[in-house]
Formats: sequence, structure tokens, C-alpha cells
Amino acid sequence: MNPIDISRHPALEIACDESGWEGSNFAAANSGVIAYASVRLSVDDAEACVRLLRGRTERQHHEFKAGHLIRNTDGAGLAAFLGPDGPVHGRAWVHLTHKSCFIIGRVLDIFLGDFADTVSLGLRPDPRLAARATELCRSGREIFGRERWQAFLSATNLVLRENRHPKVHGPVDAFFDQVDALRAAAAKTADGWLAELLGDLADARPGGYAARIRLIENHVLRPVLEPLLPALARTVLHWSAGTRPIAIVHDEQSALTERRIQRLEHVLAEPPLELIRPPVQGRFLQFRQTDSRTEPRVQVADVLAGVTRKIASGGSLRANHPELAELIQPYLDPASCWCAWPADRAA
Repeated sequence: MNPIDISRHPALEIACDESGWEGSNFAAANSGVIAYASVRLSVDDAEACVRLLRGRTERQHHEFKAGHLIRNTDGAGLAAFLGPDGPVHGRAWVHLTHKSCFIIGRVLDIFLGDFADTVSLGLRPDPRLAARATELCRSGREIFGRERWQAFLSATNLVLRENRHPKVHGPVDAFFDQVDALRAAAAKTADGWLAELLGDLADARPGGYAARIRLIENHVLRPVLEPLLPALARTVLHWSAGTRPIAIVHDEQSALTERRIQRLEHVLAEPPLELIRPPVQGRFLQFRQTDSRTEPRVQVADVLAGVTRKIASGGSLRANHPELAELIQPYLDPASCWCAWPADRAA
């Protein structure tokens, strides 16, 4: 099969924004969920959507945000935005990241998975480790209790972070000490998978320092604690269907540097992943950042991300309007890093 010059094909332009990203301290975050939304709308359609939403809240002079819609409309207003007759239905996509699930998956990846998930931007994880991360995230607090579980999450977050003056031994030792504490507690349970997983982690201690050094050395282009990169990779893959060039209009985001975007394009196109068929020549990913205050399409993506995150996070909104959980389902990426709804999300 001869390569095609994909750069000669018209690019599909989509607008993206996120809600819930708070930096790399995931274990102590205010929100447990990140929603990364993308919309395929013309500028005119996006402006009309924003005008419609502004009219419902009577807020005319500032950038429209998801909070305005949530605070000033009832469940019916949100349902009208998300439902089959709404302005974004069939023209939008949302990738969810459950923060605890994400850091557990990444710590298993670096200590047991040889960085496969990190290197592939979340596109080629070890299926067994991904399933174990989901199981552990779902059951950890119940099995170990809130205090011990939070201590484990904090140690997990710390060993994954690349700080200004990164340390190697302290974070690694603290993490494996927490693994040992969980193993002692898990000895009282009958869950074979849990004992096996924690045993595998404990056995990885001798190589822990080398893994931490590798994490630090590669943090610029292969950041372990950056969920927006796998979310963007999945978004590009969804809209391109593996064959169409994509032009992304994105809200300003410091994590999405030019070098990281170039690497994302390389990962998507590399033959082992077999995501782009037929083989391509030329650039197929364009990326520009803009001020969301002047870009209505990004504003719509921001509203969708914020509304979806709020519903996915649970709390009073979903409790009072359970129908909203059903309405967001068509938008959700089935490959989301998610563990909160066992009945709805695949492990």
C-alpha cells in the first residue's frame, strides 16, 4: 500500500477545552475528575449556541462558562443543552479522566509496565495493568479505609511528580513503604488479585530508583503526570478516524507545548501503533492556541467540559437530576480513564 500525502486533504477543524485540571497534585485536588471536550461547530453555529446559553442566564458581557449554566438553570436547561435536540449533540466528544485512577494506572505503568502507557500517550497500555488499576481504584478505600488509602494515593502522587529539585530515593522509599502497609492490610482479605498485584509491586522495589530516574530524565516530552496529552491523543484519533488531518483550536494551556504536540503526531503515525491507514506523508495534525474569550467554539467546548465534569463527579446535581447521567453517555469516550461507574464503564 503506497503512502498518501494526507497534508493535501482538507483538515477537519475542532475546538477543545478542559475542565478540572489543577496541576500535578492529584491526590489533594479539589475535583476528582478532568473532562476534556471537543466540538465540531462552525464559528456561526458556536456563536448562536453561546447566544442561546447567555439568554437563558441573562449574562451578556463576560465569557460564558459552564458554571453560569449550572447555577442559573435547572435540570431541564442542562437537558436541553445535552439532549438529542441540543446544539452539540452528535458534534461533540468528551474524554474523562478520574484522577485517582489515572495516577494508580501510571504508577503501575512505570514500576510494572516499562512505561508502555506513558510512552504511547495512553494509546497502548498493558491491558492487565489497566484493568488492575481500575479494580484497585474502585475498591481501595473500602478495603483499606479512608486514611490508609489516602496515604497510599499521596505517596503514589509524590513518586510520580517531577519537582523543581527532584529527589529519587525519598519518594520511591515512601511509595514502597505504603505498598508494604497495604500488603499487610490485604492479608486479611480473600481477594487473590489484590495480593498478587501488591506482591508484584513489592517485588519491583529493587528497580524503583532506576524507574524514578527515567521518569525525571524524560519528563519534558514524556510527562507521567500529564493527563491532557492522552486525552488529546484519544480526541485526535476519534475525529480523524485514522485517515483525516485534524486542525485543533485550543484554549491556552501551558502543558501542550509545540514539542509535545509534535511528539503526539509522531506517536499517532508510528507503524507499531497502526492507527493511521494507509501510511501517510506530511503533517496531519495542526494545533493552535487561542484566547477562549474571543473564540466561541472554545467557549462551547469549555461549557460542555464543565457540565460533563460536574455530572460525572456526582454530588447534588446528579442526585437531583439522575437523567443527566444518561444524557452525557453519548458524548463519552469509551476509552476514558474512568472507574467511578462500574455498571457503565468497562474495566
